[in-house]
Amino acid sequence: MKELGITLPEPLKPVGAYTTALKVGNLLFLSGILPFREGKLLRKGKVDKNVSIEEASEEALQVVLNAMAIVKNYIGNLDKIKQCVKVTGYIASSESFTEHPKVLNSASELLMKIFGENGKHCRVAVGVCSLPLDAVVEMDFIFELKK
Repeated sequence: MKELGITLPEPLKPVGAYTTALKVGNLLFLSGILPFREGKLLRKGKVDKNVSIEEASEEALQVVLNAMAIVKNYIGNLDKIKQCVKVTGYIASSESFTEHPKVLNSASELLMKIFGENGKHCRVAVGVCSLPLDAVVEMDFIFELKK
């Protein structure tokens, strides 16, 4: 992360009755993460209405940074990550929008920069009519931990 010039934000706290991370065996599951920066959403709305693909991609990058902060807080060190296994992204968008994968490409590319080959992952990109707090993007993650 230092080599990439990235400083992690403070880890997010749950906004409901759940935990942000849960370790099961050697897998670490992260709950849905919103693109908060300094306690506020970057943008609100829907892609293809009032948010561009490029702006939504920035949202996805912020989600990855928030995810890394949660992981570091939960397990102590990102070096304990063996592999990013899966990313699911939910994109609030208009009914006619069909380019959901483009929104998440920035996030997938950042994970590969952070973890190299171990950052390659399976992915789902889903369009939805709304997200909590009118967020544009929400993502969840599964990581494999080193033994």
